[in-house]
Amino acid sequence: MPAKLLERRSALTTLRAAVDAALGGAGSVALLTGEAGIGKTSVVRQLLAEVDPAVRALSGGCDDLIAPAPLAPLREAVANHGGPLAAALAAPHLPAAPSGAATYPLVAVLPAILAELRGAPATLLVVEDIHWADEATIDVLIYTARRIGPLPAVLLLTMRDDVDDAHPVHRLLGSLTTVPVVRVPLAPLSATAVARMAAGTGHDGVALHALTGGNPFFVSESLASDGSAASGAVRDAVRARCRRLAPACQEALAQLSVVPRAVGVDLAAVLLGPQALAALAEAEQNGVIEVRPDGLAFRHELARRAIEADLPELRRRLLHRRVLAALRAESSPDRGRLVHHAVAGDDPATVVAVGPSAARAAAAAGSHRQALVLLESVLPYRDRLGGAESAALLDEYGWELYNAHRFHEAVRVGEQAAREYAALGDEPARGRCLIRVSRHQFMAGETDAAERTAGEAVRILDNRADDAAAAHALLYQGAILALTDDFTRAVTALESARKRAGQAGRSDLDTLCLNYLGIARIEVGDAGGLAMLRQSVDTAREDGLLEYVARGYTNLGEMLFRMGALAEAAGCVRAGLAFAEEHGFWSHAYNMRVHDLLVELRRGGWDQAEPGLRALAQRQNHPDMLYVYSVPWYARLRARRGDPAAAPLLAQAWDRARRGRLLLGTAYAGLAYLEWAWLTDDRQRAEEVAAELLPRLAHPGAAPFRAEAVRYLVRLGVTVDPVGSPVTDAAGTQASDLVGTQASDLVVTQAYAAGARGDWATAAARWATHGDPYEQALELAESPDAATVAEGLRMLDGLGAVAAADLVRGRLRGRGARVPRGARRGTRANPAHLTERQLLVLGQLSAGRTNAEIAADLVLSVRTVDHHVAAIFDKLGVRTRQEAAAAARARGIGPASATPEAPRRPA
Repeated sequence: MPAKLLERRSALTTLRAAVDAALGGAGSVALLTGEAGIGKTSVVRQLLAEVDPAVRALSGGCDDLIAPAPLAPLREAVANHGGPLAAALAAPHLPAAPSGAATYPLVAVLPAILAELRGAPATLLVVEDIHWADEATIDVLIYTARRIGPLPAVLLLTMRDDVDDAHPVHRLLGSLTTVPVVRVPLAPLSATAVARMAAGTGHDGVALHALTGGNPFFVSESLASDGSAASGAVRDAVRARCRRLAPACQEALAQLSVVPRAVGVDLAAVLLGPQALAALAEAEQNGVIEVRPDGLAFRHELARRAIEADLPELRRRLLHRRVLAALRAESSPDRGRLVHHAVAGDDPATVVAVGPSAARAAAAAGSHRQALVLLESVLPYRDRLGGAESAALLDEYGWELYNAHRFHEAVRVGEQAAREYAALGDEPARGRCLIRVSRHQFMAGETDAAERTAGEAVRILDNRADDAAAAHALLYQGAILALTDDFTRAVTALESARKRAGQAGRSDLDTLCLNYLGIARIEVGDAGGLAMLRQSVDTAREDGLLEYVARGYTNLGEMLFRMGALAEAAGCVRAGLAFAEEHGFWSHAYNMRVHDLLVELRRGGWDQAEPGLRALAQRQNHPDMLYVYSVPWYARLRARRGDPAAAPLLAQAWDRARRGRLLLGTAYAGLAYLEWAWLTDDRQRAEEVAAELLPRLAHPGAAPFRAEAVRYLVRLGVTVDPVGSPVTDAAGTQASDLVGTQASDLVVTQAYAAGARGDWATAAARWATHGDPYEQALELAESPDAATVAEGLRMLDGLGAVAAADLVRGRLRGRGARVPRGARRGTRANPAHLTERQLLVLGQLSAGRTNAEIAADLVLSVRTVDHHVAAIFDKLGVRTRQEAAAAARARGIGPASATPEAPRRPA
């Protein structure tokens, strides 16, 4: 094995085993990771040289451009192979629809890549440097990875292990949890290996290892230098190596250094001319550059960057402009590369001329992150555009901010675009722009503004000949009305939208109308609403409208959960969650993850649901409309477990839900607040919340919500006028009309209604059938029979429902009845539900003591303390000892909570 691949045989053996398994029909993803310079590319090349000749090898790489070309590594991999993937990549994509790309641009690419990987005895598809991949490539890789198992293929991905947490590549890494993965992390070379490399060079191997940390590229550069790279920095080592080359060769290297990755031979010839190109032979002989099938390239990207970083700024700009001129001479230059070099070369004219079209091409391919970067490169030169072009640029920029989930920024930019269209007197363009602005405002939680904006768009567009634009405006107006509280108007608007969509031949808009029309019809009591939602999912899938598929799953899952159809809701949101994560639909995935956890919570899996809800609730910068889905339920669970920190969370969620006006958010926050009011005996707060909440829940579709609200008010002794209206059997019958005739569909509303009437036995039986142990336990606790109450208390204690259990025990004491013993005092005395022993361990941990010291003091084994510490971390939702100490202080937990005397080792 070559010296530069010392200590890589294990990695190669692992990768070859994966390829051999693919020959047997067992596919996998291989993830080759490590720091820059660790030798990932060298391992890949050696693998390609060693694999069985029956294996077809396809290889491409991602470029470090400001906005890499969509799907570039896949195009490179199949460039000279033909086949289904090459054909799909060559096909033109549909342009974005007026409110964003409705037709998923990769719909032809996804099946094509699977066909490509089935078409040989085995295929090794290599994609290098996925930390530079565009979003469309990430989407395709996720799709492929999820289906790789039964394919005779290995998908080999290389990446650095220091990628920023916000990078989309983490979507891909997250998708690998359920697929066959071979992980191959490359470690630095040992001191022994570095000493072998240094043998006979005059360098001290031990010192060299200390200097380079065993990074193979750093080692080789230091060995190739003249010894002046005493600092061990790669930049110094590359400079030292290049200093020995002829001036003409150094000049040619400087020119190549401003081009990321390989430079095609034809482009190199144009850039350098015959003499300078010939001068590069010296650089090749000295190992600075390599001649590859795709052109000339530095032996490592670190070397290219080191040379580029050494260039004076003015010279760097001129070299970029020279590349730009050479690219322009090509018959069909890559627009992303043109913009990259135009930005680096400070050429505003080219940025303005090419940037907008490059951004549209990236967006049409699904690479919205790259489209955003390209548009941001044009923005500083917007004054060079005409008025209409400037407004259009802002409009498109607002949409890409929306796709990046920067909703408040999208609102600001979109409103500016609308003002510019108004100044131009272009009302149709302003109307189309306002459709997008309405969507931005809605996601930013500005529901009132979103409704007004959608109404203005309808006013502008409804009486014009552009049926598609009018359908869009009516659609978004109807969607907002359907999700707030004007359901009759929503039905009218959405039916008008469907009519205009049909006249325009826009089946995609008709499908989305069907989605929101299903919601509106459910709210007004139409039993066909659920069928419409299911149909919208099926139709969207058939037509390749993948975002609409995700949206349909989201809305259907919400409705099924509301109606108590937990089994179907669980299946819906789990299928939808996998779909949304695979295709990068972040907001839909968030919503469905919430509802997956809520199903678990309803079924009694509190310990399983709480960490997930906590993670979602504590997520930074999520928009109000998603905040009011996760936070109320997380705070509600904390309130059930007696955590006083739940109160401010609930107050904030209620305030934000009222401002946002979404029916679902208002119901979730209001019901959570009502339960907290009952648990804390705050009748005044309950009456205040009910005064606002109950009018929002008066329509048929909200019957389950209203029944639940009334049940908590009855527990508090609050009179609801008329009490019978929301909780009678008639209300339950209305609910059954909505959701079908299965018994499980009737349980939620009828169970709450029975409890509110005082029929605890019927209510408990129905909750048992439904599978909600908390609600069942609360009704059992209403029994006059001591044994039945004890059973309810046992269930509450098992769930960790500290607050409700305390209420029940208090009532028993007030009646002079025997009070069944509950959870141990140390567990019940703290909101994190820690045991007495865990409180003792936490107190010592908070004092900075090690596990061994804690074990010695408490007369425990170190392993037992290890288990206690792990359990404490899990219950507090932390990862470090420092975080545990801080969480304990915030909750008032610590040594003072541990009232029992701790055992001590004898002196």
